[in-house]
Amino acid sequence: MRRVSPASAIGSYVLMVVAAAAAMTPFVWMVLVSLHPSHGALPDPAHLLPKHLQFANYSQVLHMDATPFLRFLMNTLIVAVSVVCGQLLICAPAAFAFARLSFRGRDWLFYLFVASMMIPGQVTMIPAFLVVRSFGWLNTYWALIVPAISSAFGIFLLRQFFLTLPRELDEAACLDGCSPWATFWRIAAPLSSPALATLSVFAFIATWTDFFWPLLVTSTTGMRTLEVGLSLFKDAFGSTNWPLQMAAAVLVLLPVLLVFLAAQRFFVRGIALTGLKG
Repeated sequence: MRRVSPASAIGSYVLMVVAAAAAMTPFVWMVLVSLHPSHGALPDPAHLLPKHLQFANYSQVLHMDATPFLRFLMNTLIVAVSVVCGQLLICAPAAFAFARLSFRGRDWLFYLFVASMMIPGQVTMIPAFLVVRSFGWLNTYWALIVPAISSAFGIFLLRQFFLTLPRELDEAACLDGCSPWATFWRIAAPLSSPALATLSVFAFIATWTDFFWPLLVTSTTGMRTLEVGLSLFKDAFGSTNWPLQMAAAVLVLLPVLLVFLAAQRFFVRGIALTGLKG
């Protein structure tokens, strides 16, 4: 094994610390600005640390009548959790079929799924909107959830993981009398928790931060999600009230950070096992 010199190790650590500090700088700036007096403008960088921390900004954001933050939060949670559950229930069996079952046209059908990942979302947005409108789902949870519960990327991600499972597991399950569905449900699914956690994190973040689709299919304040609500916060607070805008942005971002930190161990392991790191 190649021995790493102390100077090289120190240089690597310094480089990683600098990169981590650079990545954290926008978030730290956002938090510090959110703690300035609520009537203030964008603070001078030389006085970024406030003399008195204004935690009341967060309370003001939570209780504004014109922008019901808790309603936005509930809508976003309902949509994000439903999309995550839907993708797990649809993508996992589909990926197992592509990875472990043999049927005519399997590879071509999978390549078609992979090719659909190359289509920009803006191209399919208008047709999807017309379909949702024809069902009478505009301004409902159905419009926010149903178009997102299936993902070609999710099928691709889970298929890559299922391919790594030993074939002997399928043969042993077949000898024990398990059907393909029982093999998936009792053996493959319990072993794929890192990949399922990875897909859950991707789906949750994508749904939580989606802006255009909720803006397109919802028309009332009561059905808006947090990302759309942020634009309403800007109008309600005024374009120069940066502390309140940053307080709202921090509140919107916190759940995503908590989910990522909670699933970080599974997330990193899932990325490594599915080969997406390289």
